[in-house]
Amino acid sequence: MKNVRQPRNPRMIDVARLAGVSHQTVSRVLNANPNVRPEVRERVQHAVQQLDYRRNTAARALATRRSMNLGVVSFGISQYGPLQTLFGIAEAARPIGYATNLVSLGDNIDRKSVHAAIGHLLANSVDGIIVIAPVEGARAAVEAVPAGLPLVTFEPSVVNDTTSVAIDEVLGARLATRHMLDLGHESVWQVSGPEGWLGTEARIRGWRTELTAARRVAHEVIAGDWSSASGYRAGQEIARNREITAVFVANDQMALGVLQALQQSGWRVPRDVSVVGFDDIPESAFFQPSLTTVRLDFPEIGRRCVDRLLEMIRRTRLSHRPPLQPQLVVRSSTGPPPSKHNA
Repeated sequence: MKNVRQPRNPRMIDVARLAGVSHQTVSRVLNANPNVRPEVRERVQHAVQQLDYRRNTAARALATRRSMNLGVVSFGISQYGPLQTLFGIAEAARPIGYATNLVSLGDNIDRKSVHAAIGHLLANSVDGIIVIAPVEGARAAVEAVPAGLPLVTFEPSVVNDTTSVAIDEVLGARLATRHMLDLGHESVWQVSGPEGWLGTEARIRGWRTELTAARRVAHEVIAGDWSSASGYRAGQEIARNREITAVFVANDQMALGVLQALQQSGWRVPRDVSVVGFDDIPESAFFQPSLTTVRLDFPEIGRRCVDRLLEMIRRTRLSHRPPLQPQLVVRSSTGPPPSKHNA
């Protein structure tokens, strides 16, 4: 019987050939070396995926005396932002030979649960830890990490130093508010997230700062809990106040509920009231009407967390990056106030 030669696993030289780069360049990309042009890095990563190239993790762990595991502590994983950040972390870690070990904590966060999560990761010999910390209580995780173990946090604020990565959510809220003021609205109301979330505080701060700068009244926020159901209840409250012509909703899921309640109450969006969301979830472009919102690139935050953590693990010079910038996406849910429609 004739032997059939089995196809060999792709090698690094195959990745280099497909990407049109040198063997050394592929190595730099796989080791998250910052001295690679973004377009070259993208080309190499695409070749890795196309060939399904897998590094010999066991051999590399022996050579580097590392576990090749990254620990991740996540809070609020049921929400869009933390979930997409996790996706970005996993996508960035896999091509460079790292596995991710996730501990997800629920809404009831206390010091004991945080310490237990960190202890679990330490018992699994992780090389470093990423903490996705969208809530106030999650900051206890920093205190639980032993000195000397690389740690990176993601917090929805403008803090962006050597141990944290951030999106400028304050700026995002200002962009949303300014958009509606520029359309001619006298003021902008807000449906906020729940207390204790850093994103809630950042979005209130940006909204209030922009209104104050324009010398407009910042009315008391209508509190939600990130869910569409809470947005629906807020929309019912808004529909009882004919003075409201513009609403900034602190996430797109709540904005969906707001739109439904307003339409059921006979309000036309945006003819009677304009609505802006936050996050730009994939479905927001298909709301009725399509939702004007603020886009946050959460997967990129995850990738930046991995890049920063690997710099710390390898003790290379930490690169400085400003907070990730949000982007206003204008769609059909915003327009001039009713007085200008009727003029």
